[in-house]
Amino acid sequence: MTAFVTFSFRRAASLALALLLVLGLGLAHPAIAQEAQAPTPQGSAASVPLGTTLAPGYVLGTGDKLRISVFGEPKLDGEYVVSSTGIVSFPLIGNVPASGQTVEALQESIRSKLAAGYLKDPRVSAEVLNYRPFYILGEINKPGEYPFVNGITVQQAVAMAGGFSYRANTKRVFIKRALETAERPVQIKGKAVLLMPGDTIRVGERFF
Repeated sequence: MTAFVTFSFRRAASLALALLLVLGLGLAHPAIAQEAQAPTPQGSAASVPLGTTLAPGYVLGTGDKLRISVFGEPKLDGEYVVSSTGIVSFPLIGNVPASGQTVEALQESIRSKLAAGYLKDPRVSAEVLNYRPFYILGEINKPGEYPFVNGITVQQAVAMAGGFSYRANTKRVFIKRALETAERPVQIKGKAVLLMPGDTIRVGERFF
């Protein structure tokens, strides 16, 4: 009888210990999951916003190439480039200001001009085919103008331009956005800093 009681007590103790272990793992697991799901900082200068894609409110500028269509008017459909003076030359209505406007605003501008004596209730659509290029200067092996691709990073831009020179500061660059007047320092060491169309990147010299 004593042996049976001892066995039962030991079995109950083992089950209790196993239950505590399971509960302990169950409590720890959400914490692990929460830590894994915590957002990873992008790590860029606050003044230069990052993103994985271009926002819907993208602002047009010199060099952007668009396809503009007018429903039911195939002769007006075509590809148009924002000129160095910031305009798009469109049939019937002539020059339309484009630089500094969103695609949606440009659509409405063309629509309203066509509706003013040319077409009845025109429907206009526009989309960007090719974004304006970016520029990379300074301590780089092949400085110059390069085609912009959505999602391109500073590191990829440097690779396109033949890499850093031996004098380059590889931890920080300066970026000037197309519609801004001043450049801003951006830390790039171990960070994927995304570019925007029309950006100018300047690679400075490191201190030996």
